[in-house]
Amino acid sequence: MTNTAPTRSLVIEREVPHRPEKVWRALTQGALIEEWLMKNDFQPVVGHRFNFRSTPVPGWDGVINCEVLVLEPNSRLSYSWGTMGTESVVAWTLTPTQSGTHVRMEQTGFRSEQDAAYKGATYGWTKFIGNLERVAGGLD
Repeated sequence: MTNTAPTRSLVIEREVPHRPEKVWRALTQGALIEEWLMKNDFQPVVGHRFNFRSTPVPGWDGVINCEVLVLEPNSRLSYSWGTMGTESVVAWTLTPTQSGTHVRMEQTGFRSEQDAAYKGATYGWTKFIGNLERVAGGLD
């Protein structure tokens, strides 16, 4: 039987004053991802399974299990995001603008009983995207 319970999505959009190529590097190079998000073993290859790793806290081992789902250089990236028995998908879309890049991050799959996780993700991604902008701005 398939679970057809409704889910919510979190969308954060921001215009950043950096070319899509710079933002893409910050999204897809492991050392740069660590600067703005978390330690990881990311590889920009569809099907690659990887982990994000953070400091464990009570009730969470600090590991997020992921798999690259979509990879369109300088344009689209998405990966599964599994933690604490839940599964969602994070999708990044980069659109060139006159002054830089429109960055859109969407995390889908929050179930109705995951209100705390949704609120935590909203806070976390807002902070992380600010860090992403800073890291991209430091690239040549």
